[in-house]
Amino acid sequence: MKAVWNGVVLAESADTVLVEGNHYFPADSLKREYTTFSNHRTGCAWKGQAHYLSLFVNGEMNPDAVWFYPEPTEAAAEIKGRYAFWKGVQILP
Repeated sequence: MKAVWNGVVLAESADTVLVEGNHYFPADSLKREYTTFSNHRTGCAWKGQAHYLSLFVNGEMNPDAVWFYPEPTEAAAEIKGRYAFWKGVQILP
């Protein structure tokens, strides 16, 4: 699977975990040179608190387009250390 935005592959891996229709990519597949800080947080009743990163690619910002659960609940342990995407990021096979 590949995560692509603004013409750039942000993450690529054959080892994604599919949860609620979202592919969670392993941390080592994320190209960190395209991510930047975000202080945005959201809560999920069964997964825990999500933290976000923003994207900066080819001079364009996509705020809060990447999320992850640094300390997921026990029920969502399989996504610890993994990253998912939204806000226009394409997930391609």
